[in-house]
Amino acid sequence: MGEQRQQGSSDRRSGRTALDALEASDASEAREAREAQDAAGRDGRDGRDGRDDAVPTFVERFAAQMVDAGMQRMPARVFACLLASDTGVLTSAELGERLQVSPAAVSGAIRYLSQVGMVGREREPGSRRDRYRVHSDQWYEALTRRDSILIRWEHTLRDGVESLGEDSDAGRRIAETLAFIEFMQQELTGMMDRWRNHLGRLRTDQGGTAPAEAPRR
Repeated sequence: MGEQRQQGSSDRRSGRTALDALEASDASEAREAREAQDAAGRDGRDGRDGRDDAVPTFVERFAAQMVDAGMQRMPARVFACLLASDTGVLTSAELGERLQVSPAAVSGAIRYLSQVGMVGREREPGSRRDRYRVHSDQWYEALTRRDSILIRWEHTLRDGVESLGEDSDAGRRIAETLAFIEFMQQELTGMMDRWRNHLGRLRTDQGGTAPAEAPRR
């Protein structure tokens, strides 16, 4: 009997030891899993935080450079914000939230950008809200497409040469300015044709779609 009791007590101790070891192993695995999950969460947050910090930094930096080039500050910020978004499309509310500005400020900036052809307006599907898109194959052309302005300059400069006299110092100076405007128009046309061809090859190499050829002027 004594031996049986001792054997039973030993078996129970062995059972507890095995159970304790199993529980300790489970606890260790659970702890390791939690630590791995926490580490992954931190890495994910760090990655998101890094990109979240990079976007506004780029927006403000690029906007400041456009302002230095003569662009108004709020249109520059709105344009840079659209350019830095993954889709290239944002609503007025989204722009206001990202830039921390009023709806009126966004509206004024969009009006300017639309007039110069740097952004487009479209209706959000299933909603009455407008959203605004930057077209990567259009906005940079808008920077060089100034036909109506250049044509008006040409007319005025020609009138200036005629009224001031071709042989006068002022007339010769204005004539040189007119020649520069005419030269610039020709060079811009050729440059944009070469750019479209280059962009088509670039997008083909990247597996994208080549842009449709714009009408020649």
